[in-house]
Amino acid sequence: MKNLNYDMIEIKSKRVRAVIDELKDQYMEADRNCRPWIIGFSGGKDSTTLLMLTWISMLSLREEGKELKRRVYVVCNDTMVENPVIDEYVSTVLIKIEDAAREQKLPIQVVRTTPQLEDTFWSCVIGKGYPVPNNSFRFCTDKMKIKPTSKFITDQVVADGEAIVLVGTRLTESQQRERSIKKHEIKGHRLSKHPLNPNTFTYAPIKELMLEEVWWVINSIPSPWGFDNEILFQIYMNASADDYECPTVVTDDSHRSCGQSRFGCWICTVAKEDKSMTSLIRNGFTWMTPLLEYHDRLVENRNKSELRLPTRRNGQSAVDETGHNQGNYTFEYRVQMLRELLETQKEVQKGHSSVRLITSQELIAIQVIWFRDGYFKPTVNDIYNEIYGYNIPNLEIGLQERLILEKSCTDSKHFQLIQELLALQKSKVLMMRKFGLQNDIDEQLDRFVKKGGQYAD
Repeated sequence: MKNLNYDMIEIKSKRVRAVIDELKDQYMEADRNCRPWIIGFSGGKDSTTLLMLTWISMLSLREEGKELKRRVYVVCNDTMVENPVIDEYVSTVLIKIEDAAREQKLPIQVVRTTPQLEDTFWSCVIGKGYPVPNNSFRFCTDKMKIKPTSKFITDQVVADGEAIVLVGTRLTESQQRERSIKKHEIKGHRLSKHPLNPNTFTYAPIKELMLEEVWWVINSIPSPWGFDNEILFQIYMNASADDYECPTVVTDDSHRSCGQSRFGCWICTVAKEDKSMTSLIRNGFTWMTPLLEYHDRLVENRNKSELRLPTRRNGQSAVDETGHNQGNYTFEYRVQMLRELLETQKEVQKGHSSVRLITSQELIAIQVIWFRDGYFKPTVNDIYNEIYGYNIPNLEIGLQERLILEKSCTDSKHFQLIQELLALQKSKVLMMRKFGLQNDIDEQLDRFVKKGGQYAD
């Protein structure tokens, strides 16, 4: 891709020009080890604007003969349950960013982070039986967003001593974000202490920009990595609720109102209504209808007592004063959720074969968790076969082990017990957390004895 001389492009907005000048000044600031910049990139309007202006400032510095020593990491956190429309868009953009940075010889590197296997949404909800998130119980933010990104930041700080995280938050975006920015900022300084990571600072270059200016940057300035920003604008247009008017600064007559829609996990149940997905469906993305229906069922079933256990995973009682169960989901409901999720995935894949709502690794992780919780029937493999009609790899014992067991066990109940204990042992190989095997075996033996050698399906 041919380098664009952004100094030759008339940037009419003095406030946008001021952001670029500040980025140039901050990039060239002499500090210890040229602390690397880490840009959180979601593919949305704010992170796109932040990366565009950062990229432009670096090109401008090089045009001035400055050496670009400071490394910039573009970190994209994939929760594994992103809105499929945005997920496809971001994947395409990240490839463009990687290729353009390499071609333009810029010290920019793309990094993708994901949750640990036992921390994914489906491992927690279908595997462990966590109730889906709401405002008072949001396990997802920590496990799926904060931990993966924090690990990368921590690793980078270990390597470089300190790091600076560039964030695309803006003061006018919401009162909560404005309070968060002002809480951590140091008056008179551009950098603020990171609230979670030691030896890490945050920098919010576009915090003063208005929504109109963000869209002006996206619509008026060519993408430095050679992507068509009109695609992003169109996604926001399609996802905007009918009752909202966004006063954007337009560059041609086709640019109508848009802009406040938030994209996140398609399965997010914190908000009872997913307005962006509803609007996408209304604007032609009808193939997403099964996703919205599945999402709505999860919201509807969240607090039904008959679908919850009277205890939490740690054994603590979880029954309120009215007798309503508030513990984890029952195994039967976990099975139902998995079956309906696979049915939803199969339906969507009829027209969009690349969409995967749950990975094979997560299916295996769910089976491991079920084994550890003492649930052996039905297996994930049974449910998958029911929906798709063919097998996936499962944690079954091998032929040699089976032959030895059949010769050694005269009682079929003992044969089943040993099979299940072997499954528990094998499950430890697949999960990162390998502690607790002895305790799991003891609990399974205890269940077997208490039931008098009988199993309940």
